[in-house]
Amino acid sequence: MSTPGGTLTLADDLALSRMGYGAMQLAGPGVFGPPRDRDEAVRVLRTVVELGITHIDTSDYYGPVVTNEIIREALHPYPADLRIVTKLGAKRGPEGSWDPSPHNLREQVQDNLAHLGIDALDAANFRVMGPGPVAETFGPLAELQKEGLVRHLGLSNATAEQVAEARTIAPLVFVQNMYNVAHREDDALVDALAADGIGYVPFFPLGGFSPLQSGALDEVAVSLGATAQQTALAWLLQRSPNILVIPGTSSVAHLRDNVAAASLELPEEALARLERIAAEDGWKAPY
Repeated sequence: MSTPGGTLTLADDLALSRMGYGAMQLAGPGVFGPPRDRDEAVRVLRTVVELGITHIDTSDYYGPVVTNEIIREALHPYPADLRIVTKLGAKRGPEGSWDPSPHNLREQVQDNLAHLGIDALDAANFRVMGPGPVAETFGPLAELQKEGLVRHLGLSNATAEQVAEARTIAPLVFVQNMYNVAHREDDALVDALAADGIGYVPFFPLGGFSPLQSGALDEVAVSLGATAQQTALAWLLQRSPNILVIPGTSSVAHLRDNVAAASLELPEEALARLERIAAEDGWKAPY
């Protein structure tokens, strides 16, 4: 079976399909509570594996707990090549709020392990909850890695300065930030990480677009016979070989549409038009 988008090897035991799957939408509305259709959520996950995707992104605070329990129900015992990446550093309030919780990382790791039914996390992203140093909170996660509870580490929602600081504490395999064809603030970081063999995982491929930018993306998509989502994902995959995408959905049909983006080749004229999208609302490259 072919792997959609190809495979990126980040460590001897961490080879991920560049077209991944983000499991956040398997929970209920607002990423809180159970899904409307649990059977469809299970079908989505089993189709993920059938399509050759080996990279699932999740967190115990999706639901909370709900998403990881569905992953276990659908896929455990897990295929040998499947890698599940989770996020740590936050918790959900009783009404669904997203609250910083960086100081109970051992508990969060153990909860993820229990709900996924595994002995060690393949990889975990520490979600940075604001500006400033990360050593005090990332350091304890590095200790859990030394204990064997987490095999590989990443950062989410981090600045270039925070990434550099974290790398003085422990090796990073990837960084997960908001980035898309309209929001290019991380351009220099993407390239720097690529040079060092570190992955970059963008979220919100269609997030934060202005009406003008959305219209331009739609025009390019129509010219290619594709959807805006497929075009945005294809641009990310062509942007740099260290980029892995994790589009999420709770629908098997939408999942198949997303995966089709891995086969969409953007011609030069389409790439040139997409490159102008960010600048149309005043964004300028940092170099």
